[in-house]
Amino acid sequence: MTETHATLGPNAPVFPPGRYGHRRAPRRRRPVLAALLAVVVVATLTVVSVRLYRQYGDPAYDAQVISYGDITDNQVVVDFRVNLPDGGAAVCVLRARDHAGAEVAREEVPVTAAAGQRHVTVRHRLVTTARPFIGEVVRCRPPA
Repeated sequence: MTETHATLGPNAPVFPPGRYGHRRAPRRRRPVLAALLAVVVVATLTVVSVRLYRQYGDPAYDAQVISYGDITDNQVVVDFRVNLPDGGAAVCVLRARDHAGAEVAREEVPVTAAAGQRHVTVRHRLVTTARPFIGEVVRCRPPA
C-alpha cells in the first residue's frame, strides 16, 4: 500500500514512492528503563560524592604544614597546624616521600584541642625507611 495525501497528516512531508525505502513504525519508548538508568547514575554519583567529601572535604578538620626539617637518613620532623571544632580531636595522616616521590613513611597522629581552642600546632618526628625529601599531612579526620 503506498502512501497518499489522504493517509498522511497535514504537516507530514511527502516523499516519492519507492525512493527512500520503507517507512519504519515508530519505536515503543521504554520509560522504565530510562528511569532505572537515571536512578543508578544518581546513586553512583552520590556514593562517589560522599566518599570524596569524607576524604577531602571536611573544613572543620583542615591541616596546614608549617614546616618540615631535621631531615636525616631515617627521619623528618613535621610541624603542622590543625583547625578543629571547639575542644575537638582529630587523627591526622602524615607521610614522608623521597626525592623520587616514593613514600618512605606513613603514620596516623592523634591531635586533641583544649577546651575553647580551635587551632592546634603539632610537631611530630616521622621515622622513615630511607632518606626523605618532604614531610606532609595527607589529611585529618575525626577520630573513629
